[in-house]
Amino acid sequence: MHPTMGLARLRPACLLAILSIVAASFLAAPAAAAGKTGQVTVFWGRNKDEGSLREACDSGRYTMVTMSFLDVFGRGNKYHLDLSGHDLTAIGADIKHCQFIGVPVSISIGGYGTGYSLPSNRSALDLFDHLWNSYFGGSKPGVPRPFGDAWLDGVDLFLEHGTPADRYDVLALELAKHNIRGGPGKPLHLTATVRCAYPPAAHVGRALATGIFERVHVRIYEGDDKACNVYGAWQDAWDKWTAAYPATRFYIGLTADQNSYQWIHPKNVYYGVAPVVQKKDNYGGIMLWDRYFDKKSDDYGSLIKNYA
Repeated sequence: MHPTMGLARLRPACLLAILSIVAASFLAAPAAAAGKTGQVTVFWGRNKDEGSLREACDSGRYTMVTMSFLDVFGRGNKYHLDLSGHDLTAIGADIKHCQFIGVPVSISIGGYGTGYSLPSNRSALDLFDHLWNSYFGGSKPGVPRPFGDAWLDGVDLFLEHGTPADRYDVLALELAKHNIRGGPGKPLHLTATVRCAYPPAAHVGRALATGIFERVHVRIYEGDDKACNVYGAWQDAWDKWTAAYPATRFYIGLTADQNSYQWIHPKNVYYGVAPVVQKKDNYGGIMLWDRYFDKKSDDYGSLIKNYA
């Protein structure tokens, strides 16, 4: 029997009550107070030359690592994990090491490719089953576990394309209903990484409207997002994002690529970006793209963490 069938038999009022309780459990921690938090999430997995996951966690720069990407799903039983040639057999032990030293590790779904969609409730539930059995506590014949018995700590939605019909809201609610944990006694970190412009695309907004996302990373370095890049009106968009979801913690997304015209010098982060974003009661920290660029930059991530 599918794990949702029992819930499907509940009366609507009972189901609503259960979901309300579950949503509250996701948001039980109060929003971070205005000011520094020291929280830095980094994306890892986009370049083999970035070094191992263990090295990223041991650097002391990051308080969370997001592996990217599970970039094929929603098309039957086809799933694909792209970690840029990293040795998957070593990652399970690295995940456990990171968790042991207090750095949670999550997986990001989506990315910059075009091999994903969630066009129906069924496809969303199938993706939930795949995530549960491949990366969390499940075990299903025929479903490989790339990282062995290691459990991840969270799921991130990085949705560069989609349609209003996509059911990422169903996926989010399914994750919440089953209260998936990244390990014994640890709640799932459900996050989204979004373009700066507000309001979000319909498929993203539909998921966020569930109200159960712990945090949102707002990227202000996308080259074609002219209304919100670092030389534009990102502050206005930041105000709208944080006001629209007051119970969600918001991370400002920066690039560590010093060759990008949207790279922000550490001094400008300190004097220009940090004071603005930290005025919000639900400011959470900084998201950094990505470990490869940060490793090449020598000291950028360390400075950013001090300013976060």
